Order: sequence, then C-alpha cells, then structure tokens
Amino acid sequence: MKKLFYYTGLFLLCVTPSLLKAQHVETLQQGKPASFRGLSVVDDNIAWASGSRGTIAVTADGGKTWDWKQVKGFEKSDFRDIEAFSGKEAIIMSSGTPALILKTTDGGNNWQVKYENTDTAYFFDAMDFDRPKHGLVLGDPIGGKFVMMETNDGGENWHPFKNPPNALPGEAAFAASGTCLRISCGLTYITTGGSAARLLAYHGKKSWDYQNAPLPHSKPSQGGFSFVCGSDKGIMVGGDYAKDKRTDSVSATLLTSSIFTLSEKGPAGFQSCVEYISGNTFLSTGTPGSNITTDSGKTWGKIDDVSYNVCRKAKHGSLVLLAGDKGHIGIFKP
Repeated sequence: MKKLFYYTGLFLLCVTPSLLKAQHVETLQQGKPASFRGLSVVDDNIAWASGSRGTIAVTADGGKTWDWKQVKGFEKSDFRDIEAFSGKEAIIMSSGTPALILKTTDGGNNWQVKYENTDTAYFFDAMDFDRPKHGLVLGDPIGGKFVMMETNDGGENWHPFKNPPNALPGEAAFAASGTCLRISCGLTYITTGGSAARLLAYHGKKSWDYQNAPLPHSKPSQGGFSFVCGSDKGIMVGGDYAKDKRTDSVSATLLTSSIFTLSEKGPAGFQSCVEYISGNTFLSTGTPGSNITTDSGKTWGKIDDVSYNVCRKAKHGSLVLLAGDKGHIGIFKP
C-alpha cells in the first residue's frame, strides 16, 4: 500500500527465559541511511537486501560482512523487493512511480531496466519466483483487479498475467516485506488488507479462491501483511501498523483450505512478515520486534525487541536473516 513507509514504537511482552536463551536475533549491521524491505537469502552464504534510496546490500559470508551499493541513476527509488539467484544474478522491484523491474548479472555493479511504467496508478508491492525462469510481480488494484506481471525467461521480459484476481473496493496489498505474494506449496498466494483481510489462492486453473481471514481490517493501515505455508499449515500475520502495539488478532493459522483460526497467544504487536523455519516452527517480525511459534501459530513468544520489516530463510540451507529500517540486518539464532 502506498501509505506504508515507516513505523515507530516498541511493545514489551514477557516470555520464558528458556525461550529467550534458546532462540534470539543478533544484530549484524545497523546505522545505514536506508530502510530495507526486500530480502532474498540464496543459501547459507549468499544473501541480498534492497530498500530505499536505491540501496542494495550483498553478503557472501552469511551476513558477517556486506557490500553496500546504490543503483546508479535510481538513487531515489525504493526497491521494496528483491529476488536473488546467486551472488551475481538478482532482480529488484521498485514501489512508487515509475514502477520498475531491474536485473543484474554482475553482482549489482550494473543493472538493466527490464520493465518500466510511468503511469502513477501502478504501485508494485511484491515479487516472487517459483523457478529461476518463472516469476510474478504483484501491484495494487486498478479497475477492480490486482495488477500482476509475469516472466517466463528469468526476468528478461515481463507481460501482464492473464488471470489476475478481483479486488474489493478499498482492498490492496502491503509493500511491507515482499511477502504479500508467495508462490509456494504448489499455489500462488496473495495476502490483502485495507477494506478486507483475505487470502487469495491460485491453483493454476482459471479461477482464484478467496478466503476471509480474522485479522483487523476496514482501515488503510489494517489487514493481512504476509502469509507462508509450512509442512501442513499456513500462517498469516498483520494487524494495524498505525497502532503497532495492538496484540489482538495479529496472527491466524490456516487449518484447512477454508478455515482460519486466531492464535490463542499472538505475537507482541503488529507483524509485517512471517517465515517458515521447520516442523511446526515459524518466525515473524515487525516494528515491535520478532516472535517465534513452535506449535504452528497456536502460541507465540517474543524473542527480540528490535524493529525489523522482513525475515527470510535460505532457499538452499538454514540461514535466516532479518532486515529493517536504518540499515538494520539481523540473524536468527535457533
């Protein structure tokens, strides 16, 4: 959503000492003049982050050191999502005008514009790939339908998705962590907010499934922000970023394809991203801090107070990183 930029505030919640000791987040980087919302962890060594002021960062040693760069000619762009395939190849997506998709094949030294749209109605929210050649970009609705762009050649060319889902009046998606769009578990998922909090699921057929979620909605700052599926259940997180200390109705677990249930004990405030770790364990994060569940979202415990926007696990490995405002980058220690 266009109004989603910065948040403030911390919310403290007591959790057991054993949980805090066993699982925590360590700060790796901070103090840079950029807000990160895009994060792509390739393996246990390589990861990329993207954000405001045309900034990207690349690590080749699991986050210990980072190479910081500004994309030349795009110093004012806000790259809200990134998809990396190696230490050399990555694709970034900007939110705002113009709507942009850029690609690098030399580690971020040079970027090529692969898509550009100067229409102010276009606002990209997230990007995801299920295969190196196939990916999607999600944008806020235009004319009652979500904007979706598709590539079948690794991001070299982009075309409108043939069957985008319908949107309710006032419904949109949040460009908060690049995870309101997910292609996983054989499906394409869109998490929505605003006038509705819904999970939209595409099975590769002609129609979409539309499932209401029991998260706050009706205001531009409310709704679902992120969804991820695990081994047998999925979890949606969100809330109200304008009132990020609000702890009720922040997380819901998808028990079946059509039934959500709220957490008995939810995360400590608004959460902008959730990531599947393993088994019944999920990690979530937001401006009030990061939280962990080991029972598929039934109960959560707070493990860190630092504000982050996004948490992602390695596509090939176990490394889990977090990124946020003021150049904050952290690592999850299970």
